[in-house]
Amino acid sequence: MNTRKTITIAHGDGIGPEIMSATLNILKASEANLDFEEIEIGKKVYERGIKSGIDPSSWEPIRRNKILLKAPITTPQGGGVKSLNVTMRKTLGLFANIRPCRSYAPFVKTKHPYMDVVIVRENEEDTYGGIEHRQTYDVFQCLKLITMPGTEKINRYAFEYAKLNKREKVTCFTKDNIMKLTDGLFHDVFKQVAEEYPAIKSENMIVDIGAARLADTPEAFDVVVMPNLYGDIISDIAAQIAGSVGLAGSANIGESCAMFEAIHGSAPDIAGQNVANPSGLINASVMMLIHLGETTTAQHIQNAWLKTLEDGMHTADIYDAQSSEKLVSTTEFQDAVINRLGELPKQLSPVQYPEDPEPIEIKLTYSRGPKKPSKQIDRKLTGTDVFVYWEPGSADSLAELLIEGMQDLSKSMDLIMITNRGTKVWPEGMEETFCTDHWRCRFHSKSSALQSSDIIELLSNLSENGIDIIKTENLYEFDGERAYSLGQGE
Repeated sequence: MNTRKTITIAHGDGIGPEIMSATLNILKASEANLDFEEIEIGKKVYERGIKSGIDPSSWEPIRRNKILLKAPITTPQGGGVKSLNVTMRKTLGLFANIRPCRSYAPFVKTKHPYMDVVIVRENEEDTYGGIEHRQTYDVFQCLKLITMPGTEKINRYAFEYAKLNKREKVTCFTKDNIMKLTDGLFHDVFKQVAEEYPAIKSENMIVDIGAARLADTPEAFDVVVMPNLYGDIISDIAAQIAGSVGLAGSANIGESCAMFEAIHGSAPDIAGQNVANPSGLINASVMMLIHLGETTTAQHIQNAWLKTLEDGMHTADIYDAQSSEKLVSTTEFQDAVINRLGELPKQLSPVQYPEDPEPIEIKLTYSRGPKKPSKQIDRKLTGTDVFVYWEPGSADSLAELLIEGMQDLSKSMDLIMITNRGTKVWPEGMEETFCTDHWRCRFHSKSSALQSSDIIELLSNLSENGIDIIKTENLYEFDGERAYSLGQGE
């Protein structure tokens, strides 16, 4: 007999308590080897003045039990609060977000009856660091951070997932025709990892055409891996075209902890009405059971849920007067699933999970492992980008002021370019280029490597000459290769 496992649960906000109650009742009826320890997160915690949405004491049971089953929560707008979902994923190191998107035609309406796609989304990096600044009156900034170990982990997970689940192809979505360093790294590491899995087909697509093809012909995709922001958007699109966002569950997997949730929000407009579809959280609980090795129970619940759909027991979000048998409430749907435990669907394909699945373990090789180059990488400081506040006007006048401010440093470095919103405006700018009050001024070494003291002296001189400095980004070469982007038009 399997040892009972205690998991942490959070009932959430809006429809969260209703769909969590339905899910727990199904888990109990299935005789899952689970005990439950509840924590409070979300709206009520925010209202107590805790801007993270989670009381510090609630982290302990999550970390002790290693598993969190979470209903949707409501994040207040404004007020300096942070997204609790993002906080939990990043704090617990939940680097992989897995979202299966499968159609259930003809019982759930869809234009894509053969769709069966799994989105593997990087979960910690990209723009979701939430590092934003207002730098001038006109310009706001959000930093996009992509790391080598984070990129290797998610790409390796995608291939391991495909291998474990007998999937045939992994597709990578990036935008490295524009973001050549960040998305370029993601693409390059994807190709490196793909070489280790010759039995699995691999391909890369630019995210815009990839998203268009996924929306039009999802049958052409199997597993799709991508950075955080693209994954967030495209996984919702994939779930919706499969039939309904309300049906999809989500797994957030880390090296020690895991969190399972529905992908939809808290839907406060229908809270307390007993009309919400609990399917997303039910499917998330199935993913949780598989993660825990409780595959027989997961199989029973999933097949009962499929049989319920097949029998036309549908909540309002998927109910169709022509094809559904009965419009049911949240609790009636719960009861219908419970009553079908042990049954198999007849038209929809029943699921069958291996009895002893091997857990996916990720071991880094390129970024933190034995294949990392043993020699020290040559990192050379070659210049700096100085971002300055300057009211819209002549780039030539700004250049004159900058060159004057360089003073003796003109012997070691040149002002080689000024850009506005990334587009070169000096030298040889065009009057048609629209400019704001935010200027990037690139200084570059004339010959040898610079020292940090050279940059500090430059900034001091510029400041003394009346230049309003916002920030700097130093320019480096790694093993002789430029490690920064050119300006548009440079």
